Amino acid sequence: MTLKEQILFELKNVPGQTDTALEKIFGVRHQAVNKACRELEAQGKIIRDSSRGTIKNYLKDGLSVIQEIEEMKPIRANDKKGLQEDSIKEIIDTYLINNGWRTEVAWGKKRGVDILAVRGNEKWIIEVKGCGSLSAMRVNYFLAILGETLQRMDDRSARYSIALPNLQQFRNLWSRLPKLAKERTQIDAIFVSEDGQIIFEN
Repeated sequence: MTLKEQILFELKNVPGQTDTALEKIFGVRHQAVNKACRELEAQGKIIRDSSRGTIKNYLKDGLSVIQEIEEMKPIRANDKKGLQEDSIKEIIDTYLINNGWRTEVAWGKKRGVDILAVRGNEKWIIEVKGCGSLSAMRVNYFLAILGETLQRMDDRSARYSIALPNLQQFRNLWSRLPKLAKERTQIDAIFVSEDGQIIFEN
């Protein structure tokens, strides 16, 4: 991780750090911190506030900046836990069968709808993605599953869902999807935990 990225993460956790404080935290020369902070300010990512005499650094837009950096960095070892695609399909398939649905599941790399469930006149189409090994990969998975679901939407009476591991990054991505988009597409989300718990969100 570069010094600039380290500074952004530190300011997310502790806003208002001075260059001197950052210098001590990262163990680098004052000039290097000062240069990095000035470049981040020029890029519009931080604000250097000198209104009280001492320059203090703040994120300009915490959410978008940290999201940008999160998408670049590898996932830490303790964040790698999460279900893979077939494991999620198995948990959802069991839930559906126990609730009276007949299912067709595309296991492995089989093409087609990941889970097609029918119960009487009801039809439920579910697209599934697994954990992924990088933050950027998870963002791509999320965008891909939305696109795949939209391409399946040819039945006005069917219910359409996306299913993902119950990981904070996926929850955040879903929460940031505009309410209007959810209302117009009528897509809902299913988050699946490793212990088999299923959480439905509109």
